[in-house]
Amino acid sequence: ESGLGDVWVEGEVSNLRRQASGHVYFTLKDSSSQLACVLFAGQAAQLRGINFADGVQVQIFGQITVYEARGNYQIIVRKVQERGLGALQAKFEELKRMLAAEGLFDAGRKRVLPKFPRRIGVVTSPTGAAVRDFLHVLHRRQRGIVVVIFPVRVQGKGAAAEIAGAIRDFGDPGRLGIEPVDVIVVTRGGGSLEDLWEFNEESVARAIAASPVPVVSAVGHEIDFTISDFAADVRAPTP
Repeated sequence: ESGLGDVWVEGEVSNLRRQASGHVYFTLKDSSSQLACVLFAGQAAQLRGINFADGVQVQIFGQITVYEARGNYQIIVRKVQERGLGALQAKFEELKRMLAAEGLFDAGRKRVLPKFPRRIGVVTSPTGAAVRDFLHVLHRRQRGIVVVIFPVRVQGKGAAAEIAGAIRDFGDPGRLGIEPVDVIVVTRGGGSLEDLWEFNEESVARAIAASPVPVVSAVGHEIDFTISDFAADVRAPTP
């Protein structure tokens, strides 16, 4: 007990038992092991909003102890969060704090967008709904603007590197053999935190901040926020 102390453990809830006292007993397991867990009534009362049931993947925080009557290890649980979402949210907040401390999000470094851009570079998936919405609204409001689409993946491992690379290439048009663009729009439609995660990667934020061309982040819907939104000169939620 003194050697391990407080730990985070991840796994699947099974054999969940709720007692009349309010205490909750369950087993946390994975493919090769299991751990007995005790969640006392005070902490159990704070589980509102969490789908806490058999089969749910969770992360728990607590203290490893020994139940001497049976000689079994167990963990006294103090905190429960759904696996994936909780870890990603914590990673999001930590990166946001770090980049903010560096001044990456300071209002003083934000640039004013050109009033009448002639050429717009768009970093997005060429097959997604976001680019169709963007082109429809743009051409309805102002015809004659040249749009250069840089096709990238907007979801999944490796997409962040493509997005960051496209932003850098638009900032150095000689590498692409194209005329310079007046503004860069980075966009995709809405989705879950996991779906939008590539726009929360540090490489994308730094590419936006270093861009010599003003950048608009149009990622997700009104309720969605990504690190790219804070790093960009302007946030424009879709649709």
